Amino acid sequence: MPEKPVIICTRGSALALAQANMVLAQCRAAFPELAFELKVMKTTGDKLLTASLANPSADLPKGLFTKELEVALLEQRADLAVHSLKDLPTELPPGLTLGAVGERADVRDVLIYRDAAAALPPGLRGFPAGLTLAALPPNAVVATSSTRRKAQLLDQRPDLKFVEVRGNIITRMQKLATQPGFDAMLLALAGLNRLHCQVTPEGQLRGESVPAGLRAVVLPADVMLPCVGQAALGIEIRAGDARIAAVCARLNHSPTQQCVTAERAFLAAMGGGCASPVGVTTEIVGNQLRLRVVSFVGGTCRRATGERPVNEARELGESLAAQLRR
Repeated sequence: MPEKPVIICTRGSALALAQANMVLAQCRAAFPELAFELKVMKTTGDKLLTASLANPSADLPKGLFTKELEVALLEQRADLAVHSLKDLPTELPPGLTLGAVGERADVRDVLIYRDAAAALPPGLRGFPAGLTLAALPPNAVVATSSTRRKAQLLDQRPDLKFVEVRGNIITRMQKLATQPGFDAMLLALAGLNRLHCQVTPEGQLRGESVPAGLRAVVLPADVMLPCVGQAALGIEIRAGDARIAAVCARLNHSPTQQCVTAERAFLAAMGGGCASPVGVTTEIVGNQLRLRVVSFVGGTCRRATGERPVNEARELGESLAAQLRR
């Protein structure tokens, strides 16, 4: 095993760095005799700050947030690449493999909005505590770059309008707190929590970097199905590297791995990528894996559910994709 295994991540956001440091801490705890090193790299996705991520027809290269990291792995300038699994394509380049999947955090999404009781800048409207999707005013504008979120919102509220807001999580919340043009935004709860932001049961949004005047509500998973791999970390390594595979064996969380295997198999069988308008939920009950999916591919809402033994995770995902393709 290398004396100094190198962990890499994208430098595009505080969240990416926080996640990589989580993995670094796990590695150091599991292998105190090794001097793990963390490096950050700028990826294509970090550079294309004005590109639309919500337009599936946009002429964007694949692996926006992974390509440069994968090159570093193949050239042996790094040993483990930490990704938000939702951003990792289901098809990896030859010579690379998914070495480990970290334990999943909360998969739910969060609706963030301005507090009607706060002193808001002129021209900005707020809403009372406990806001729901149904209670958003007609033609309200929601900020999201996710085709999955947009499709599910339109299925429930066809009147809603949408805008894209790029930037890291804190920057997006600052824009909501200070700029007109949209009323609310959707973010992943796991990302907020990893940046030490919490949503209280009373709907307060707390955290050192959270702008004043914002509130939030966590959406049930049956209201907003998560994306494939949401809230899980994926660790990509070189295929056949037994030394680094031994590290990954200590990092891998088997139940999460089984769940995301089913989800990624479903997405691959649907012929989609990270930006596809599909949502999933998975759970393990006993030795059974349950998967529920929704797809808006082609503009039509289609849903399916299925259950198989956990060791048939890939087959479960592929079978549900086959149902939706009929």
